[in-house]
Amino acid sequence: MAAQIIDIAGVNLECYEAGQGRATLYLHGGEGFAPEQPFVPLLAKSRRLIAPSHPGFGRSGLPDWLDQMDDIAYIHMELLDRLELFQVDMVACGVGGWIAGEMATKAPERFRRIALSGPVGVKVGRPDRLDVPDVFAMPEKEVEKLLFHDPERFRFDPAAMSDEAVSVRLRNRETLALLSWEPYMHNPKLKQRLHRVRSPVLLLRGSGDGVVSSDYLAGYARLFADARTGSVARAGHLAHLEQPQDFAEAVLTFLDA
Repeated sequence: MAAQIIDIAGVNLECYEAGQGRATLYLHGGEGFAPEQPFVPLLAKSRRLIAPSHPGFGRSGLPDWLDQMDDIAYIHMELLDRLELFQVDMVACGVGGWIAGEMATKAPERFRRIALSGPVGVKVGRPDRLDVPDVFAMPEKEVEKLLFHDPERFRFDPAAMSDEAVSVRLRNRETLALLSWEPYMHNPKLKQRLHRVRSPVLLLRGSGDGVVSSDYLAGYARLFADARTGSVARAGHLAHLEQPQDFAEAVLTFLDA
């Protein structure tokens, strides 16, 4: 993938691009984005895939004034303006799905179809209980069980990683905590705005997702005017990493419909 740093509203935004075809914006989750992630060539094979690193993730800057996911939505909207992309498809995972929802409520006409995998960002359950487990209060091994159907395949081993990769991973987690902590993993206003989204929306979850439950996904889907749900077998929360072939097939079948 080609990578560049683009100055957007004073933020040095890392942005990757690959492939040709219909422009498709990919918004990563809390794990961040890397061009070697296995689903990337599957999506870029038939599409122009544009994948920014959110502010505070990867090599993107994080200005002092940016303190919520909604701020990131405006950054990415300006990125589309800069690239002269006036209507795109959008694929998003985890907190990327939260940002995608914020973007689609601001300019519904700019998004043709939207596929979300394990999205967070709204509160659909009881006010006295968390909809999403508190991953910041759990040991790493317990979090891995929520993220993966087969956590042994994806065990975090800093000894096998470069210093730069470890630094990026820790920075991603720090930024995730900063932007999603209070209120935890949602914007209370977003659920009142999602009815504005007129694009067809697909909401996916791994069948073993320990972060996003099937009830949460169903409640999320009801907030859109035109939404359907699906699942990826033998996958946890990070289905795009654990089952990239099945993830890409489900997403592309929906986008190409």
